[in-house]
Amino acid sequence: MKALIVGLGSMGKRRIRLLKGIDPTIEIIGVDTWDERRNQVEEMGHRTFGSIAEAAAEKPDVAFVCTAPLSHYAILKELLTYKINSFTELNLVKDGYEELMELAKANGTVLFLSSTMLYRGEINFILDQVKKYEKPVSYIYHIGQYLPDWHPWESYKNFFVGNKRTNGCREIFGIEMPWLIEAFGKVTDVYSVSNKVTDLDIDFDDRYFVTLTHESGARGVLSVDVVCPKAVRNLEVYGEGLHLFWEGNPKALWKFNNETKEKEFINTYESFEHDSRYSDNIVENAYVDEMQNFLAVVKGTETAKYSFEKDLYTISVMDKIEGIE
Repeated sequence: MKALIVGLGSMGKRRIRLLKGIDPTIEIIGVDTWDERRNQVEEMGHRTFGSIAEAAAEKPDVAFVCTAPLSHYAILKELLTYKINSFTELNLVKDGYEELMELAKANGTVLFLSSTMLYRGEINFILDQVKKYEKPVSYIYHIGQYLPDWHPWESYKNFFVGNKRTNGCREIFGIEMPWLIEAFGKVTDVYSVSNKVTDLDIDFDDRYFVTLTHESGARGVLSVDVVCPKAVRNLEVYGEGLHLFWEGNPKALWKFNNETKEKEFINTYESFEHDSRYSDNIVENAYVDEMQNFLAVVKGTETAKYSFEKDLYTISVMDKIEGIE
């Protein structure tokens, strides 16, 4: 198999490393307009090109789009026109969705959207517990991280989370909302307040407080920010007889035992990998699992956990949270 990586920044390099871990025989080729990034990947032993047209001549079987979200539409349209099965990182905006879905269908190509949290062991345990409970639950969830620490090796002004349309808080919503909707159901009511409290050079709000009502009867309070000095995920899910606690990493998932009146640790991984450049909330296993799901979808042996169709709904909820008409 030959895989094309479009965008050879930090995420592109991660996808290369994980792909070679999945199958060392996969041939990797890359595309980037930055000579420095191309040189770095060539030093890793992979051929690179300056354009998708050049790379498409190599007949790749699959492509991974690892560029900034606002560039995804044009890149995916070109890849699908070449009939290359395509995996894309989060889009955060719905630019060209209908056109891309129709093009993929017409050309018989796979159009696959990343939603990494749906592949987390902890999240799947929470999904299972909520489904078994069969009654409305409540949840309180805080996700925060200081924007300049997001990619400490580059300025947030040069990174898509510094752009108003794909800002840091929206990125967090894009990561979290798919699994929240999967767990608790579609959203029937949104109440959101936000403002800017930092001295960061940004033109968007840096903290949100959101109340969500779901069609299942579940209700949640969601606090999202790019203010916290320490990256944090703190979740509680509770109902009569059910109480779950999660602090965002595999070592911090607990369920309250109603008989012993103690919290019990829940282990959802035999082992897990972590890249030390990122916070302990980032677990490599989930990235591997979604890539394997994509490759299996291409082979026709599995179905995708997430889709552009589902993401259209997710983005509509995100737009309501941000007050976008």
